[in-house]
Amino acid sequence: MPRQNEAAQAVEADIKGTPEERRQVRLALVSSAIGTSIEWYDFFLYGTAAALVFPKLFFPDSSAYAGTLAAFATYAVGFAARPVGAAIFGHYGDRIGRKATLVATLVLMGLSSAIIGILPTHQDIGMWAAGLLVFFRILQGIGVGGEWGGSVLLAMEWGHKRRRGFIASWPQFGVPVGLILGNGAVILFANTVGNYDSASFTAGWRWPFWFSLVLVAIGLFVRLRVLETPLFARLLEEKKVEKQPVVEVIKRNPKEILLSALVRCSEQAPFYIFTAFILSYGTETLKLDKNFMLYAVMAAAVLSLFNVPFFGHLSDKIGRKRMYMIGVVLTLLFAFPYIGLLQTAAPGLVFLAVFLSLIPHDMQYGPQAALIAETFNTRLRYSGAGIGYQLASVFAGGPAPLIAAWLAPKSIWLVGAYIAAMAVVSLIALSMLPDRTHADLSFEAEAEAEAERERRTGPRMEPTRTGRPVARS
Repeated sequence: MPRQNEAAQAVEADIKGTPEERRQVRLALVSSAIGTSIEWYDFFLYGTAAALVFPKLFFPDSSAYAGTLAAFATYAVGFAARPVGAAIFGHYGDRIGRKATLVATLVLMGLSSAIIGILPTHQDIGMWAAGLLVFFRILQGIGVGGEWGGSVLLAMEWGHKRRRGFIASWPQFGVPVGLILGNGAVILFANTVGNYDSASFTAGWRWPFWFSLVLVAIGLFVRLRVLETPLFARLLEEKKVEKQPVVEVIKRNPKEILLSALVRCSEQAPFYIFTAFILSYGTETLKLDKNFMLYAVMAAAVLSLFNVPFFGHLSDKIGRKRMYMIGVVLTLLFAFPYIGLLQTAAPGLVFLAVFLSLIPHDMQYGPQAALIAETFNTRLRYSGAGIGYQLASVFAGGPAPLIAAWLAPKSIWLVGAYIAAMAVVSLIALSMLPDRTHADLSFEAEAEAEAERERRTGPRMEPTRTGRPVARS
């Protein structure tokens, strides 16, 4: 493991230290941002297609309303797969390393998206087409589920503890980049071949999916140049890696996993309403132009390019929890004004609603990566942070567009109530989550904390093969 040894030696120099260490920090940040941008390009491209294209191609026998629900149901399936990906890749990320695992997630996501681009449609093979779409959507979800935790740790574990919020926000930066690339690719292609209902667009929607292979090649070129993180390299050298990290983190940190998921409700559920559901609602119900709606979402994402790292940086100054709580409260306060602006159906006011919608989200998303990752120790961080983060996808992010599409015909104000309810859940969870903004995440500090815990509560007991508990060494 010569490169891992090199990484371990780099950390022995001052964390602010050598030119090589500083170069690796820069590479880690660039790699994390590029990798997550590619992953989210693929993921958001699917969401845009689910809102605008897939109902006609894969569910043509359904009404417009039923087709939209069916398309968003396949969208939700990818979210359900994300905790599975977090568990699978979290295991290997905590066992063999962050870097190698991240290469695998990038390849899986890129290939899954490219294959979606060659799938036959309902016209070719009937409902089998929808089944294949769901299968590769699941693979997309598994890839994204494994990507986030590794990207955050690759950046954060190379960075300085006083800037962890800012550094860990750069993988989050990939979300607005992916959203811009995904929507931009659809707009560019539609404007090249004709409108969204033209035969040329229906036949050529596949090209944006194939483009993901080009992005994956770029991402691999950068990612393969990054060394393993110093914190994990030390664990490998000292042979203190957990044998079953997923099992261990579920046994030792169930509360932290659950709170990490619940604290995301106010960020994730509204986000997919603001960026996916709104495309369908704006074009089908408000009768606004599809390009207009895509441009509005892209404008909000451009603002997020600045907001996400800024609020990550601000969390280093005022504390992770305080920054996050401000965002949650603003989400709660914005829920009904957002719906009110949409209901005017005036293009300018609808644009304003969409443009402003991601600001409260970014106040949470910027510090979120560090807030969650700091909750777990180095040996279990990939698994714990990844599972906690992605678990929210099952009950918050994934169902959100589907729930909104179901509520909207009854009353669009119910969608506002749903957003507000998610904010209340997050406020409660956030109050119980620890704030470790400037905590020392080194192995020595974690070992001391574990020893102190055992002095207070006694050693953690584990069963032996005979069934008798013994203290864990």
